[in-house]
Amino acid sequence: MKKLLIVIGALATLPTFAQKKETNSNELDDVIIQGNRIQTPFSQATRDIQIITQAQIEQLPVRSINEVLSYISGVDIRQRGPFGAQADISIDGGTSEQTLVLLNGVKLIDAQSAHNMMNIPVPLSAIDHIEILRGAAARIYGINALTGAINIVTKTEDHPSLTVDIQAGSSFKNKEQGDGDGIYKGGAAELTGTFGSGAFNNLLSASHSDYNGQRYNSASKSTRLFYNGNYNIDTNNTIQAMAGYARSHYGANGFYAAPGDINSAEIVESSVFSVSSRHRFGNFMLSPRISDRYGEDDYRYFKDDLSKARSLHYTNALMLELNSSLNTGIGVIGLGWESRLEKISSSNIGKHSRDNHGAYAELRTGIGEKLQGTVGAYANYNTDYGWQVYPGIDLAYLLDAHWKISASIGSGERIPSFTDLYLNQLPGNIGNESIQAESAWNYEGNIQYNKQHLKIQAGYFYRIISDFIDWVRADASEPYSPINFGKNKIQGVYGRIQQDFSLGSKQSFSYHVTYNYLHPIIDRTTEIQSKYTLESLKHQFTTGINYSINHLSFQLENRLLKRELAEAYDVADLRANYQFKRALIYMEVNNLFDAKYTEAGAVPMPTRWFGLGVKFRWSK
Repeated sequence: MKKLLIVIGALATLPTFAQKKETNSNELDDVIIQGNRIQTPFSQATRDIQIITQAQIEQLPVRSINEVLSYISGVDIRQRGPFGAQADISIDGGTSEQTLVLLNGVKLIDAQSAHNMMNIPVPLSAIDHIEILRGAAARIYGINALTGAINIVTKTEDHPSLTVDIQAGSSFKNKEQGDGDGIYKGGAAELTGTFGSGAFNNLLSASHSDYNGQRYNSASKSTRLFYNGNYNIDTNNTIQAMAGYARSHYGANGFYAAPGDINSAEIVESSVFSVSSRHRFGNFMLSPRISDRYGEDDYRYFKDDLSKARSLHYTNALMLELNSSLNTGIGVIGLGWESRLEKISSSNIGKHSRDNHGAYAELRTGIGEKLQGTVGAYANYNTDYGWQVYPGIDLAYLLDAHWKISASIGSGERIPSFTDLYLNQLPGNIGNESIQAESAWNYEGNIQYNKQHLKIQAGYFYRIISDFIDWVRADASEPYSPINFGKNKIQGVYGRIQQDFSLGSKQSFSYHVTYNYLHPIIDRTTEIQSKYTLESLKHQFTTGINYSINHLSFQLENRLLKRELAEAYDVADLRANYQFKRALIYMEVNNLFDAKYTEAGAVPMPTRWFGLGVKFRWSK
């Protein structure tokens, strides 16, 4: 780690007159942030939004969306297994229930548990870019975007193409006795194709992975199918359709109740469906959408005896939306309505349903060319919790062509999950029907510098969550149960720097450094034992360097993480790419220095892993 920092520090002092890499410096500026309300070019964003593109993903030593997000500043991925197995995601010290994940703007909220929200039906090769928005964002995305939101946007191409990605790997270490013979190994395959014309284009993808597990009862298999289609009727009217299915089956040793769950297993299935359209009438845009997310969760505490300690959950959320925008002399006005109808049928939660309705209004405007801003509010009605209103405002001021300062004040709400309310899993955990919804206020300011191939950003935020929900108990003899724990206050600072150089006509070099520091303060109503309060990251330091020459490139990534009540760990990953005509041949080494660490539950993450893959791309 020290050697990597020395190299980065030395390279950062390269002369400023060095010739820059010949790439499109406006690639990110051209990205349109795919919010459901007013769409905004990335260059005009008035709050902290991070974008990661397909080109960047292809350089990273990763095989899943979980692993991609683990390199993002402020994002905390806590995996219970590698290569896309079950994972929780949170932003800036929040819980996994307080972060919203979307697919092409469709919410993937699972009303049973956020543990299943990352069961996403999209392989990496089908992704165009990922948007990460930090801070309470009810005005932008509605409920459950309490600490931030992540929107995964898939490709849209108007020409035929085909991508085939095959990979395999191993630790070259023997598995534990009693869990099969041989070494820890596995592999995956992805197929993504686009077809159609300029007026009618489609994306279809399928993927499957199979790993035999790094320790006893930790094998995992997943299958993902996805379709996205766009039909341009004319210049003013378009129709979009999306459908996806994901199934994951993994040994759940140590997931939730170690050491008693050594022989546990879990099968999670989820599907998503959406039909939407856009209609332009002069300066007025109207966009209705209907979507549905269905989930099944089969948790087997004893995988070889299904007659006892088995939990079956079936959830469904039907979503109806109507979004609109109007270009006026004072700016763009956005108005809309959304309804979410949720229900669950479960062996230990019961049968329940609830409806959620929300309306929003916002205005994006500016004063001259220097000051830009968005102001608005989201009003929400839930059949269990009544009416609430959540306002927000974002402002950005351009100091000159390269410097921008921005500030935002946002608020949000998180509706308790059905697990929080109704779980009956004695003697382990039991729900609490009297808990109230969480609400938050988030205050943030940052400054950005962007000149050619150098980007620098630093910021500070302060967040207060009222009626913070945590699972607690008086002593070890009692079950955990959720209560409104009090106020959760957290402040944080972050900094990011990214730069790239050309080292001649055939060579280039780039580096990035990010640091995120969090300081939580809990106003407790009582001194009872908390289950989740202090699991957040305290220090998150990531670094990366990339070097390319001709058709060969190398990317080294390093993550140094320190949680509130755990030892720090340092994980380095390496990827090498070689472009040979239409084939990309790549090699990966994950956990390069064989670190021992745990991200969630009692699941130790794998030791050093070697991978080899080939990606074939054809485009007409």
